[in-house]
Amino acid sequence: MCPHASTFDKAGMIRPRDSLRLALRAITAHRLRSFLTLLGIAVGIAAVILLTSIGEGIHRFVLAEFTQFGTNVISVAPGKTKTSGHSPTGIPTSVRPLTLDDARALEHLPHITGMTATVWGNTEITANGRLRRTTVNGVSAEMLKVFSIKVRSGQFLPAEDADNARAFIVLGAKLKEELFGAENPLGARVRVGSLQFRVIGVLEAKGQFLGIDLDDAAYIPTARALELYNRDGIMKIDLSYEEGVPAAAVGARVVATLKARHGREDFTITTQEDMLRTLSNILDVLTMAVGALGSISLLVGGVGIVTIMTIAVTERTGEIGLLVALGAPRRTILGLFLGEAIALSALGGVLGLLLGMGLAQGIHLLVPALPVHTPISFVLLAEGIAVLIGLLAGVLPARRAARLDAVDALRAE
Repeated sequence: MCPHASTFDKAGMIRPRDSLRLALRAITAHRLRSFLTLLGIAVGIAAVILLTSIGEGIHRFVLAEFTQFGTNVISVAPGKTKTSGHSPTGIPTSVRPLTLDDARALEHLPHITGMTATVWGNTEITANGRLRRTTVNGVSAEMLKVFSIKVRSGQFLPAEDADNARAFIVLGAKLKEELFGAENPLGARVRVGSLQFRVIGVLEAKGQFLGIDLDDAAYIPTARALELYNRDGIMKIDLSYEEGVPAAAVGARVVATLKARHGREDFTITTQEDMLRTLSNILDVLTMAVGALGSISLLVGGVGIVTIMTIAVTERTGEIGLLVALGAPRRTILGLFLGEAIALSALGGVLGLLLGMGLAQGIHLLVPALPVHTPISFVLLAEGIAVLIGLLAGVLPARRAARLDAVDALRAE
């Protein structure tokens, strides 16, 4: 059905309501063809939404794993390297080790809320007639404050003078189950290597962190760990600082204090803030890369729209000639065909959004360990991309339709 003269306004333009009606009628006139066209866009949008939802879910999961121990943490390790406190070659160096005196000096700096000096190693633990080899950490009494860890039963290591720390031990949740089962371990004697300790507490379960089981570990005073492992220096000092205080300011005080004590900067400082920023940037790039892979299928959908709209121009040559003969400006013809292309891509985008989010949630239900998250910004961006593809794909066919000569078009009919 062709438009008549009342379809146009005084300027010769088709009224928006009639323009929309013509576009929808053209789409519904060839239902199968239109459906296959918008399906190409839908598959592309669904792929983008699915992959970016998985990427964003993993992004949030990894950041949550890092931030579960707090974000206001600064770590100091011996040795001047960019990323670690150890020699790049693994060969021992003559760098002055960090000491308990260094840790005490840093503990009293302004804005520092907690400090733990750490030494760790892998050692056999014997208790209750059972033997287990696991990680034994030498830590300070404020480790709970620094890393936001809680005690499930008993208490943590008391705040004692490091040089006279008593032989107390606190067990991780899994280690307690392995050694004592359902029994109450508090007060029990435990042999760690060649030393005897008394259990005074059990920590709450924290799960795994980047493949490391945090619950399968024991905690003893730092001075006792130095004795156990026959070490002269500690392996790391972790400091927590007040909320709102810039990490750079705290780090500068730490550097100045240790340089004054050591005579040079033979240590490495790493802030949790810098680590999280770097990690977030890496994960953002990965999410974008994954989304870009999914968007390749959108190109296929765009080619489909170009093809269908080109065919539509050929089939409707007579209709175009009649519109021009009735006085429709070239820009009106252009708008009609662009509107059809945009409508197809927009509908395909909506279908793709529903399909992509449905698949993402379905995968999450089947594999609960795989985190998925679809931010509203991704949804809006995906629909915007779909409309843009429709606009770009419809330009050439629409321009061809607008340039048709009215006499030639009517003769072709």
